[in-house]
Amino acid sequence: MSATNQSLRGRVALVTGASRGIGRAIASRFAAEGASVVLSASRMGAHGRLSGTLEEATSEIQAAGGKAAGVSADLVDAEARRDLIERAEVPFGPLDVLVNNAGAGIMSLPSESTTEERRTMFEINVNAPVDLAQQAIPGMKARGGGWILNISSATTIQTGLPYRNTKHSSLIIGPYGATKAALDRYTEALAHELAEHEIFVNALAPVAIVLTQSADYVRDIARANPDQVEPVEMMAEAALELCTHRHIGRIVFSRDLLHSIGRKVHSLDGKQVLGDALLEADVEATA
Repeated sequence: MSATNQSLRGRVALVTGASRGIGRAIASRFAAEGASVVLSASRMGAHGRLSGTLEEATSEIQAAGGKAAGVSADLVDAEARRDLIERAEVPFGPLDVLVNNAGAGIMSLPSESTTEERRTMFEINVNAPVDLAQQAIPGMKARGGGWILNISSATTIQTGLPYRNTKHSSLIIGPYGATKAALDRYTEALAHELAEHEIFVNALAPVAIVLTQSADYVRDIARANPDQVEPVEMMAEAALELCTHRHIGRIVFSRDLLHSIGRKVHSLDGKQVLGDALLEADVEATA
């Protein structure tokens, strides 16, 4: 697997929620840049509206010439994630980069969201990233630095009036958005604490729904409303920027970050320049 810069050569990265979607794309992009990537997911099979397994994602990177290994962990279970960093360091050695991508979104009206639903989302979206960061920090300090990236969401901001779609769709994302808002706030505080140790902590969110591999429901949205969808390469490129440079406590959207620094968007294998921050999702190419 060759790439333009190999900016992660010699680095070891862990990406959670990497069997599909944004996590899988980030893992592929990092491997293309020379990283040895450990992919983590809660279980081997497909679920929800995205297909893909940990084994498939790992094999895909290996087949392209990259270094990858898979480690399963159910992040909703505090005991199951207690030793995840330790297990993730077995295949390739100590971690340099941690990407907390795994997330859970249970859509319900704020007035109806149950304790169990909120507990599940806070466990996966807040407590798990914090726990994994705390597991990784001592080793990063000992080695003189590292990067921690938390994947956030535009749902941290309440949709303004008039509603783009329906009032209901704008409200049911509230409980999920609240967990991501908590993650953002924690990210900022942790970033300022760790900057003196050369550990750079940031949060990244897409500006729109991300068109990922096998995401047919997003493809349908893109055909009708192209401005509501962004290419997964946009998130992967922004993640690479935040995990190779000295950014501190940035809570940033993908397009905004890339536009502000004039960075080009590459294909996931790193071999082609696809465009810049104005790049639109290619509905047919992702099919």
